[in-house]
Amino acid sequence: MQVKDVMTRSVISVEPDESIMKAARLMLQNRISGLPVIDKDGELMGIVTEGDFLRRGELGTQRRRPKWLEFIVGPGRLAEEYVHASGRKIDEIMTTDPVTASEDDTLEKVVEVMERRRVKRLPVVKNGRVVGIIARSNLMHALASFARDEEERAAHIQPNDSQIRDNILAVLDRQNWAPRVNVLVKNGVAELWGVITDDRERKAVVVAVENVPGVGHVHDHLVWVEPMSGIAFSSAEDDAVARSAVL
Repeated sequence: MQVKDVMTRSVISVEPDESIMKAARLMLQNRISGLPVIDKDGELMGIVTEGDFLRRGELGTQRRRPKWLEFIVGPGRLAEEYVHASGRKIDEIMTTDPVTASEDDTLEKVVEVMERRRVKRLPVVKNGRVVGIIARSNLMHALASFARDEEERAAHIQPNDSQIRDNILAVLDRQNWAPRVNVLVKNGVAELWGVITDDRERKAVVVAVENVPGVGHVHDHLVWVEPMSGIAFSSAEDDAVARSAVL
């Protein structure tokens, strides 16, 4: 999927010389956490987000440091922080030169940028103009839509147990981390047997199997053998069955 498939096209924005109170009201009224800052010529100047309102003098949350640390930080940094805590106009507190995306970028690229730059949204720019916004919420909506489509497809496709088993083994075979496990499938219920050497593999195997179309439930019988001690640990499911049998 590409950015143009999921982005918000109706962009709510502010101009750089407007008040920060207007930006705050727009974000609250529209239930959004950030706004692109666009000048009268339509050029992207920056972005203002909820984070820009955290360290504010009105709230008494402006950054305070011991005198000795202020000396190390230097007057330039202190002056910059003062502007951010006391500025009244958007161009005084906004983030300049924001990271942007294009309509043809893949969602994989966008997510990588969001993680690396630690941002929640990217203005989408075409020919120097903002044509949309892609935010984490857009990705969540895309995920929900995908899940709904998968459920609809699954309702029309009913693979038999043999096909489900083959698909499970194929999925696990494509994962470099996956251990070799034996899989039994009956009436859409998958049972997993085998040995793992890292208990984190257990959840990953179960998740991989749950995502295979036709799997209704997963029974975990995997045994974790701790490499250093050689001690074997049964699954929580098998432990619960054993305890109930004793009682």
